[in-house]
Amino acid sequence: MESESITRYYEADHDRLDGLFRNFQASKRSNFQKAKDSFREFKIGLQRHILWEEHILFPLFEEKTLMKGTGPTEVMRREHIQIKDLLEAIHHKVQAQDSESDQEEEALLEVLGAHNQKEEHILYPAIDRLLSPDERKHVFHRMEGVTGEELGTCCSGH
Repeated sequence: MESESITRYYEADHDRLDGLFRNFQASKRSNFQKAKDSFREFKIGLQRHILWEEHILFPLFEEKTLMKGTGPTEVMRREHIQIKDLLEAIHHKVQAQDSESDQEEEALLEVLGAHNQKEEHILYPAIDRLLSPDERKHVFHRMEGVTGEELGTCCSGH
């Protein structure tokens, strides 16, 4: 992981998360347990991804660019709030074993699609340009230290 660029690593995580969400969507009406398992992995993975960004990447970018409270990271944080709200709306439906979450899913995919494009084409490449190999290694080391405690739970008991 340490030799990878931030862009490549985070793009691959976006792709992994997208696949989990597609699995959830494909199975929610035919195999709810499989759908719930996919959603759980998606939700926890997306929460971890956001945590990595907000607690590791964004502060580093802001330190390097002196753009704290403005610029692309501020936009990303506002979008993260929308993403988390939509994720919770779907989570409530999964907990209730309600497969009628198409509207929430469509809204989430719309926000995530635009959000991921900005990150993959603007923010991550900028971070790659700003970081030395040692700093990138430190980012990946810090990411490995994120435990499940910061992520909360999902779908327990349901």
